[in-house]
Amino acid sequence: MKDYSAYIRKNIRELTPYSSARSEYKGTEGIFLDANENPYDNGYNRYPDPLQIRLKGIISGIKGIPSENIFIGNGSDEAIDLCYRIFCEPRIDNAVAIAPSYGMYKVAAAVNDISFREVQLEEGFSLPVDGLLSAADGNTKLMLLCSPNNPTGNAFPKEKILYLVEHFDGMVVVDEAYIDFSSQQSLLDELESHPNLIILQTLSKAWGMAGLRLGLAYASKDLISVFSSVKYPYNINIAGMRAAFGLLGRDITKEVSELKHDREILAGRLGKISCVREVYPSDANFLLVKVDDPKGLYKVLSDKKMIVRDRSSIPGCEGCLRITVGTPEENDCLVDSVSAYCGDDVAEKPAVVSESVRMATVVRNTKETKITVAVDLEGNGVSSINTGLHFFDHMLDQIAHHSGISLRIAAEGDLQVDEHHTMEDVAITLGEALYKALGNKRGIERYGFALPMDDCRAMVLIDLGGRIDFEWDVPFTREMVGDVPTEMFRHFFKSLSEAMHCNLHIVAKGENNHHLAESVFKAFARALRQAVHKNKFSDEIPSSKGMLW
Repeated sequence: MKDYSAYIRKNIRELTPYSSARSEYKGTEGIFLDANENPYDNGYNRYPDPLQIRLKGIISGIKGIPSENIFIGNGSDEAIDLCYRIFCEPRIDNAVAIAPSYGMYKVAAAVNDISFREVQLEEGFSLPVDGLLSAADGNTKLMLLCSPNNPTGNAFPKEKILYLVEHFDGMVVVDEAYIDFSSQQSLLDELESHPNLIILQTLSKAWGMAGLRLGLAYASKDLISVFSSVKYPYNINIAGMRAAFGLLGRDITKEVSELKHDREILAGRLGKISCVREVYPSDANFLLVKVDDPKGLYKVLSDKKMIVRDRSSIPGCEGCLRITVGTPEENDCLVDSVSAYCGDDVAEKPAVVSESVRMATVVRNTKETKITVAVDLEGNGVSSINTGLHFFDHMLDQIAHHSGISLRIAAEGDLQVDEHHTMEDVAITLGEALYKALGNKRGIERYGFALPMDDCRAMVLIDLGGRIDFEWDVPFTREMVGDVPTEMFRHFFKSLSEAMHCNLHIVAKGENNHHLAESVFKAFARALRQAVHKNKFSDEIPSSKGMLW
């Protein structure tokens, strides 16, 4: 097999890459007078690291791949586009790909004026090995395979993919965007022995960073150097990298396991509905579902603000909708809506598989706010919080971190009016989610209390028994802390206690108002951690009465 460098376009091989200011100086400190930046620090006034060295180091530790074998792009789409620009001469070369598959392969080919040849998947969506090789000619520089494939959901056998890598006279791009949900292993350990192999992955799916647009390409060290030479200098911004630093520090094993479990539950429930003809096996976080009337069902679901993908017009996917696996509550809504549309009785909810799964998602939409809160009492303290109030976000982060509860909060409110509605409705929605996640409360500790912090002392007493009472003694001496009125802290916790159906007493004192607020939120988190803790040796109702209020 020829060395991969023989496939690179002549002008790319001879390219003198742009040398940015930050690529020439590798330090992090100094007097920076080289890049015509605004010198006044606001957190974003400097250009980002063009090679994303720190971020690659973190990914290297997670994936077990050296940093020099990693390219980070603005989504996987940038890496796909670079593959065409590096290897394919416009109007001369061509690419071969499976069909149906991810639509951007074809779009990127058209943008780069590259002929695109599709080879239909065989029966059962199996890989057409001979067909792909037959479709290639002397000008075929790329072969694109998505495994697990989008939209069919199936992963292809490793030995068949490697057969193509070894027998195709060109570069093979294997897109593993959904590999975290698959029973198949990644091909990352094959890179060293196959220099014409490029592997794409993403942080959008299992890692939950779709909004950050961070795609990954893995290849030989020399080829990654070519990618870095062709890309635009600062393709990943500082805000995105900073967010990724924190999000990559969490363990996604439990989330992925839950989604895989819920995928199988959802597939089984959909398969029992009368107008569903087939639910195809999936190694991804979605299902391809064949139904009697895909366009009619799609419209009904859309009218109910349930958005799925209509793939029925794609050859090979006739009659099919592609449905992403959502939260258990979202999956329930979907199944109920499909059942109702098909004229079936509303499908029976699946039995709870494990008492250890204590999760809930609550959506609250009013004329003033739109709030979504997801909690996992068995989580690991990971949070993703955006309310539009920065100090409030910081305080809510304390609840997640110090309680050990995974917490996701997305809020849009009428902040142009003031902060009241947003903070009140977040409290109500969070309280309802915690109350729902607690379920029957069997085996919980029920009570919690707590904690000193710096110059402040906070005591939070909580009782999850069901009675609602609220006491507050926290004397703030400033009107605002950050962008939050201090008077709203009392209202937040009062609304939270009512929505949680709990008894909550909060007493705190201290000199620094920032610390005072933070001590209250931390103390609440520690008290909540104690109260929701489940005693593995007992499944009793935590009351001498044998029942809770």
